[in-house]
This record gives sequence, C-alpha cells and structure tokens, in this order.
Amino acid sequence: MRTLLVAALLCACLAVGVVTYAEVTATAVVCTEVTDRAPVGAAEKFPATVGRLMCFSEVKGATGKVVHVWLHGDKEMASVELAIGGERWRTWSSKNVMPEWTGAWRVEVRAEDGTVLATAAFTIE
Repeated sequence: MRTLLVAALLCACLAVGVVTYAEVTATAVVCTEVTDRAPVGAAEKFPATVGRLMCFSEVKGATGKVVHVWLHGDKEMASVELAIGGERWRTWSSKNVMPEWTGAWRVEVRAEDGTVLATAAFTIE
C-alpha cells in the first residue's frame, strides 16, 4: 500500500512539475578576430594563409553549455565546449587553419543534446 501511495504521489508531482524551456536561439559568424565581444573581419571566404579563424556566437535562452564543432567537409576538425553564463551570452572559439586545408568548411553551434542551433559556412581558398 505504501509503495502504491509513493508511486501515485510521484506521478502527480511529475504531472504538475512539467518543465518548459524557453526557445533557444543562436547565431554563428566566422571572422578573423573578436574585439569588444563583437566579430571583426566576418566573411564567407578566407585566404589559405589566414592562419586562424574565430567563430562568434550569441546564444539566447540556453543554460549550461554549447559546443562549436569545426568541420572541414564532413570531417570534424575540432570540438570546443563553451559555458553559457546568462540569458543572452556572447562567446567564441578559434581554430588554427593550415594552408593546405582549402575547401568547404562550417562551424555548427550545438546544444548539449547535440541539436544544431546555428551553422556558419565558409570557404578557405
């Protein structure tokens, strides 16, 4: 009887305690630097001699962390976890780019569960 009562109370608490999450939005911009928490040198094409690129993201409505996944074609080149510290949070990661890594690239901004929130595609020429 006691087990049945505990189970019923647990079900009632779960039904009442349904959690809804605010909509999570994110942006992704590939650039050559970040200054004063803003992207600088944003473009869709970069020379093979660029050396290093940044991915700048603004995330709204998330908690915990997001992940920047850097992809060259379909090959994952880097994965960077970034903490989210507020309702509206600006963050960025960087990737060193070798001159021979030409072609199509993209950075995916992913939620902790792997959901892609934003994508920035670019080319190294």
